[in-house]
Amino acid sequence: MEFVVEARELQKTYRRGRIEVGAVRGVSLQVAAGELVAIVGPSGSGKSTLLNMLGALDRPDQGDVIIDGVPLSSLDDAGRTGLRRQKVGLVFQFFNLLPLLTARENVALPLLLAQVPRAEAERRADELLERVGLAERVLHTPDEMSGGEMQRVAVARALGPHPAVLLADEPTGNLDSHSGTGVLQLLEAVAKDEGCAVIMVTHDPRAAAVAQRVIEFGDGRIVGERRREVRRDAELAPDSALEA
Repeated sequence: MEFVVEARELQKTYRRGRIEVGAVRGVSLQVAAGELVAIVGPSGSGKSTLLNMLGALDRPDQGDVIIDGVPLSSLDDAGRTGLRRQKVGLVFQFFNLLPLLTARENVALPLLLAQVPRAEAERRADELLERVGLAERVLHTPDEMSGGEMQRVAVARALGPHPAVLLADEPTGNLDSHSGTGVLQLLEAVAKDEGCAVIMVTHDPRAAAVAQRVIEFGDGRIVGERRREVRRDAELAPDSALEA
């Protein structure tokens, strides 16, 4: 089995005044290409800190992360930034779209920052927006879209550079039930069709229901892990959910 993401004995401690708080304590895990993994647990248990380290947004105090065969500890800041742009897609609860840019411009922007020619970046953006069901919304700005549409734009943006791993922090946390179901269907399809490793932090039981593996987090540690039989899209919700 090919592991796209590996965490080895990660530790991260924060200081609050004179008190040290162990956010992540000796966590190791492996995620394969095409696997959809949900990390669940109470607020403050360290889930988002773990996700930030897996995405090269934060450095562990101890341990290492290997992304697509490259240890992050071997890279300087510029190298980490370059790897993150090429190998990691990020999706956030509050979308983080630029409000004055169209859907096409939001999706194309990371590609332009990576020195992809504008024509190619816009072609890729249109291709991805069609992939997520938004071919008719390419020229719309975020204030002209629903929450579900904005999150699908965010997923399209994350897929721009053909990442090896897509990390999603509470991807349905700011959506209604209908829109959230559509986004979960999309993430499920990304893992299956794109061969991307998808790791999402979530409180949403529907997200855990579509994951191939559920990792239970508590007090900075993995306290449980279970595999689930993945439900078919038709059992989760009708295809019309993607129109939210």
